[in-house]
Amino acid sequence: MLNAQFFLPGERKLTDEAPDFIKSIEKRGGGMLKPVVKKRAYEDVVKQIRALIKRGRLKQGDQLPNERELSDIFKVSRATVRDAILFLKIMKLVDQRQGYGTYVIASSEEDLVQPLASSFFHEKDDLIDIFFVRKIIEPEVARLASENGARQQVDKLGKILRQQEKVVAGDGNAIKMDTKFRRLLAQLAKNKVLERLLLALFDKTRETHLQSDERKEKSLQGHYDILAAVKIGNGRMARQAMCRHLEDVESILFRKKRGNRKAV
Repeated sequence: MLNAQFFLPGERKLTDEAPDFIKSIEKRGGGMLKPVVKKRAYEDVVKQIRALIKRGRLKQGDQLPNERELSDIFKVSRATVRDAILFLKIMKLVDQRQGYGTYVIASSEEDLVQPLASSFFHEKDDLIDIFFVRKIIEPEVARLASENGARQQVDKLGKILRQQEKVVAGDGNAIKMDTKFRRLLAQLAKNKVLERLLLALFDKTRETHLQSDERKEKSLQGHYDILAAVKIGNGRMARQAMCRHLEDVESILFRKKRGNRKAV
């Protein structure tokens, strides 16, 4: 049985009495797990496990302790643990295998954002409406990136575009490079809420059949215009470049979709 002192906010070192699960988390640099507040206790359990996944302390394929052990670790009832596991399953962060236990199935921050995407967007949502939201958010992200981006990060944007240029000239995966550029740009903005919202939007506008040669070239040129503004730290120019880029992509994207509908 664990002693509660191992999990108090004082962050004392774990002793040999701690279970292997806790010691493995400590080795990966994770913070100590601690008893949770009784009110809505399952939410605190979910919060702590999500934090470990996000920080990479719990990785895809890792097995969680069993119900009794989790109850001891978090100092909550087994019913609370069951509620927490059910919630994590609904969020597609863990999976229970009959007779084998509970395993982590999320592997990145993008996986953690998927529940947000599901709550915001639905299959029936029109792509035009989602793209309209992009036109509100992404120009501001470009402006913030130009003002907050470190030189090393800006250089990485240029490296991504050089890779994207090779893809456009050949027959590689343009969607992957486009997404890498947008994700790094969102990180440069240094606003975690915007970054997570954009991750959700990216997933909803990533359509392989819309990646025509024309769109690949337009996307690359638009990215270069954005990068030029970000490099010189001109927020107004970066915002305008993003607006033009989105308008170009939108015109190609929806012309393509209208063509698909006529073909049907």
